[in-house]
Amino acid sequence: MRTEICDRLGIEFPIFAFTHCRDVAAAVSNAGGLGVLGAVGFTAEQLEVELAWLDEHVNGVYGVDLVIPSKYEGKGIDDLTPEQLEAKLGELVPQGHRDFAEKILADHGVPQLPAEEHHNQLLGWTATTVAPQIAVILKHPKAKLVANALGTPPADVIEQIQGSGRLIGALCGSVKHALNHKAAGLDFVVCQGTEGGGHCGEISSMVLWPQVIDAVGDLPVLAAGGIGDGRQVAAAMAMGAAGAWTGSLWLTVEEANVPPAQMQTYIDASSHDTVRSRSWTGKPCRMLRNDWTDAWESAETPDPLPMPLQMMVALDGVKRGHRYPEAAKDVNFNPVGQVVGMMTKVERSADVVARLINEYVEACDRLNKLNG
Repeated sequence: MRTEICDRLGIEFPIFAFTHCRDVAAAVSNAGGLGVLGAVGFTAEQLEVELAWLDEHVNGVYGVDLVIPSKYEGKGIDDLTPEQLEAKLGELVPQGHRDFAEKILADHGVPQLPAEEHHNQLLGWTATTVAPQIAVILKHPKAKLVANALGTPPADVIEQIQGSGRLIGALCGSVKHALNHKAAGLDFVVCQGTEGGGHCGEISSMVLWPQVIDAVGDLPVLAAGGIGDGRQVAAAMAMGAAGAWTGSLWLTVEEANVPPAQMQTYIDASSHDTVRSRSWTGKPCRMLRNDWTDAWESAETPDPLPMPLQMMVALDGVKRGHRYPEAAKDVNFNPVGQVVGMMTKVERSADVVARLINEYVEACDRLNKLNG
């Protein structure tokens, strides 16, 4: 199961675990895979705390996932601080959108956050707000891989990361995106089918993976979108993938920083319960369908704003939903892929890694017997 990217990173298995929880990232890295911490929700100061903790608790290496979209409101405004950019973009958000979001939360009885839990409106969705995060990453030698979740990273970011001896790659949802990544000189591509949780395109994994693998030639491709067990890992590897990039799977592990009520929502859901919606981030994102997503789809309600403006509207809902998951059960932000239908119990992260490997071996054995 070992591929070239394992050797380049010094990991045992090409199992990559995208997660917003440092405990999960550490557990996967220590189990022989690579935990990849999603940084979008952290300020630079908070990210420093998270990475310092990972340095202490990870035996080998880990990765960090950033979000620098190819297209977003405010792109090209380079002379502002993150605080100034937040204020400028905030002026573009119609008050009607803010009022509508607040009404949804109020109608469902989701309490306001305490005054001391004030938060920024603008997360790391722009080159301006990601720059301080990159500066933090470069101070942590164990952070050996950086991935960009939306589009090809800017040339100066690629140069910075590669110049420090790290690998940098990006997610793609089409052959065109993958070829853009290769032309930019990235070290790997994460090819995600529409089944995947979070931001995704419209093409299924089984169709997209081989197209992208063929198109980019010797550039390593990590298969993503709908991977929940080792059989799917084996399928991806059989097509020529260099590894498996997983995400949704880690929402229902013991170490996940997911409130019990929200985790139960995932466990109870079927693969029919997800929807691609722009209602939280402004770009198509797969999540569980609920009253929030339905509300933004109505012809009588405001259209979601482009990224990052929509998240500036919705972020308070994310924060309140995480703090009050019982009250927010029907309006919470639950990004997850169609593989949610396979996530029926809580497991330890290390056990999930072991299960993926064992199921992969069993799948290969079945094929070998057929070929014998």
